[in-house]
Amino acid sequence: QVQLVESGGGLVQAGGSLRLSCAASGISRIIFSIKTMGWYRQAPGKQRELVADITSGGSTNYQDSVKGRFTISRDNAKNTIYLQMNSLKPEDTAVYYCNAARNWDWGQGTQVTVSS
Repeated sequence: QVQLVESGGGLVQAGGSLRLSCAASGISRIIFSIKTMGWYRQAPGKQRELVADITSGGSTNYQDSVKGRFTISRDNAKNTIYLQMNSLKPEDTAVYYCNAARNWDWGQGTQVTVSS
């Protein structure tokens, strides 16, 4: 069973930066490397939404609201994906999760809080 562990969240002022990490265990590096992986977020009272994803070949896709500010990357040797978040805004406040197209059990997420 795949386990996902997100980390790197915290409290930051608007305009600041954070780097999130998501480590997947219980899966081989080969299988992980062929998965499209994504970062999702859920703000209070809202649906969980896809923020960015990255394919096995490294192609990336971003939600319009984060384009130019967030960068998703992956290290297949470590079964890990990252989300570099710059120029953070209060509306980015949410719990951030990773997954492979929502196919795996969700991890505990990591809280990102951006103060104005």
